[in-house]
Amino acid sequence: MKKINPNLGNKMFISNLPHIDLHGYDRDSARVAINDFINESIKLKNKEIIIIHGIGSGVLKNATSNTLERNKNVAEYAICYNNVGSTIVRLKIWQNAHFVV
Repeated sequence: MKKINPNLGNKMFISNLPHIDLHGYDRDSARVAINDFINESIKLKNKEIIIIHGIGSGVLKNATSNTLERNKNVAEYAICYNNVGSTIVRLKIWQNAHFVV
């Protein structure tokens, strides 16, 4: 089980972090888009990213959480404190054959 760090969601300035907006996606498309976005972020060496899933009925929020839980490149994640419609994610980045978190 991935560590869900509530302090991670307390970041104030998240607008400069890379993000993906899942509004309009269905559950399966969101899962694929999240995994693709994580893979691209790993290549670009982004340590933290934002996933905007919205509030709505919770389908995308649950799909986001389930996808992050299963992704081996995710170190930890949390719902953003200032915006419950988004999740901040800390990624595992390879550096000299070791993960850097």
